[in-house]
Amino acid sequence: MLQAQLTLDPAFRVAPVHRRTFGAFVEHLGRCVYTGIYEPGHPTADEDGFRGDVLALARELGVTTIRYPGGNFVSGYRWEDGVGPVERRPRRLDLAWHSTEPNEVGVDEFVRWTAKAGVEPMMAVNLGTRGVQEALDLLEYCNVPSGTTLSDLRVANGAKEPHGVRMWCLGNEMDGPWQVGHKTAREYGRLAAETARAMRMIDPGLELVACGSSGASMPTFGAWEATVLEETYDLVDFISCHAYYEEKAGDLASFLASAADMEHYISSVVATADHVRARTGSRKRINLSFDEWNVWYMSRVQAQQPTVDWPVAPPLLEDHYHLADAVVVGSLLITLLRHSDRVTAASLAQLVNVIAPIMTEPGGRVWRQTTFHPFAQAARYASGEVLRVESLSPVHETAAYGEVPLLHTVATRGDEGTVLFAVNRSVEESLELEIDARALGDVRIAEVSTLGGADPYARNTADDPTRVTPRPNTDHRSDPLRVVLPPVSWNVIRLTA
Repeated sequence: MLQAQLTLDPAFRVAPVHRRTFGAFVEHLGRCVYTGIYEPGHPTADEDGFRGDVLALARELGVTTIRYPGGNFVSGYRWEDGVGPVERRPRRLDLAWHSTEPNEVGVDEFVRWTAKAGVEPMMAVNLGTRGVQEALDLLEYCNVPSGTTLSDLRVANGAKEPHGVRMWCLGNEMDGPWQVGHKTAREYGRLAAETARAMRMIDPGLELVACGSSGASMPTFGAWEATVLEETYDLVDFISCHAYYEEKAGDLASFLASAADMEHYISSVVATADHVRARTGSRKRINLSFDEWNVWYMSRVQAQQPTVDWPVAPPLLEDHYHLADAVVVGSLLITLLRHSDRVTAASLAQLVNVIAPIMTEPGGRVWRQTTFHPFAQAARYASGEVLRVESLSPVHETAAYGEVPLLHTVATRGDEGTVLFAVNRSVEESLELEIDARALGDVRIAEVSTLGGADPYARNTADDPTRVTPRPNTDHRSDPLRVVLPPVSWNVIRLTA
């Protein structure tokens, strides 16, 4: 059996655990909204048409923020289409996903849903086909209490109290040629700066996110961030990061090491932001909003995209996740926590049906995908402060990322005690982990939970929704502290005094 060691010390503090790390994403894409969060007539639907079974799982998942309404969708969206009497709302072509948008769900419905789910709304504005004025109008509609045309319109539409949206994304993936209204870095940076400056005239306390690169593989990566931040540095609070991963050509070992790429991505963006800070002499520090991340089999997208008609809520990007996908999601969560000093917000893309931890049948059942479990456990047990973990681990060579350690881990210490989140990246071998926790005092292992199994490609389905689920791991002892981590596994180790 392979051997690994790590040391825990309460003095090795990284940063507080940010609750916004456990955000998610709802886009008008496929069945995320329609037959996802919203389905009037469903047996569990409430008076607003929201599926109660989905709401219950969203609460169980532990999401804290929801980014809305896109994504690529936002770059052609007219927010006015989604307010007022539903029967009067226009139907529009959505160029991003070749669909018809009925606008039955809009700003007011979304904010009502977030209140029921107990999460914070995070709004994106259209800087693709629109600009400064439309962003100001949406902000006025959402956040001004009353006494203006648009705030009074919100009141007339049934929302007496302002929505109070604090966090706003200034567009989405504007570096991407696929984006409606795609711009160069300088064009976008100027527009984002103008929009941010105007929005702060209404509310100086807003938290604003400038678009970073759509991914580290973009040819303009790095240069895009530098140019955009040169224009916006003192006007925004975050630069966004987006990253998706998939297993390619049957290379499971590289796939399990995907977080090595995310680690490099974060470090690169932080270095770029700090370089601009030094050049501008600014005293503020830009943090990262990793507001799109997940496992996504993008190679399948073209086969799913409708090309002839313009359907309403077609089944798009409905990846059915297996155990290895869930282990990678857990590893990506570990990376986000490890960088909590600079990554202070994140959004799992997306929440329901579309590359999502929650799946539904129209009119029927709902179930947890494999990826639901590491997210729910991290959201539940990570609290207080993130601790840097000093570890010694066997390494192995991967085709995509070179040499990587088999053990990937982070710890938190707070209301739930000291909790260790650990992934064994080995495809075949178990890893015996020895934990040096002397600095914590006299502690023992209270509980070990493992998401694993003999088949890394096992999936959950509506007929078999619990095939892959966390189970108690009894292969541990407390004197000394040792835990056996199975191959291809996500593990939660809880220590108690």
